[in-house]
Amino acid sequence: MEDSRPRFLDDVTVELVKHSASDSDVLWAARVSTAGEQSIEEIGKDPERSKGLINFLMRDRHGTPFEHNSMTFLVKAPILVFREFQRHRVGWSYNEESGRYRELQPDFYVPGPERKLVQEGRPGKYVFVEGTEKQHKIAVEVMESAYRHSYEAYREMLEAGIAREVARAVLPVGLFSSMYATCNARSLMHFLSLRTKSEQAKVPSFPQREIEMVAERMEAAWAGLMPLTHAAFVANGRVAP
Repeated sequence: MEDSRPRFLDDVTVELVKHSASDSDVLWAARVSTAGEQSIEEIGKDPERSKGLINFLMRDRHGTPFEHNSMTFLVKAPILVFREFQRHRVGWSYNEESGRYRELQPDFYVPGPERKLVQEGRPGKYVFVEGTEKQHKIAVEVMESAYRHSYEAYREMLEAGIAREVARAVLPVGLFSSMYATCNARSLMHFLSLRTKSEQAKVPSFPQREIEMVAERMEAAWAGLMPLTHAAFVANGRVAP
């Protein structure tokens, strides 16, 4: 049996496990409208020579050429992140580990020292500010205590022969889960426009920090695969086409 002692983590992990994505995918998809079957010749060409077209498509929001690619990420994050994540349905596919079929491992989220803890302002118009050392200490201690108690209750039920799907009900949304998330560049841009906060964004967004941590890692991986598309996204105010 795996170690049943709770582990407390303040970060997420995101791994790009599979992809078929490059800037040239945008070009051949776009040029079929004018070149027909000859557009397939764009696959072997240097996309740098056509970055103006990518910028035009992004600027004027011709979005479908950005859909002809695929990226699959393995994400490990608290369940509270996944509940927000799965608001994004168009252009996304998910498969998450199941508490019905496997014993859930005792990995739990606690805020790191840089996590802003205090909300100021009313809903729809608020900011988060730094908490005190005392507030951070209280948050971590209370969360760790609750996590230990809930996981002990979970294990007690399992050891009594109660089904996993029933016993999991006592576990909190701070428990880590893992999932595969597959998207294309257009759906990822929409996700990033809502789940990252950037001074370069035309439309402000106020994401929860924990899902933003996932989004930042996804964006870094995507930028490496499609640098011209990513640059156009940023240059045009981080608005999904």
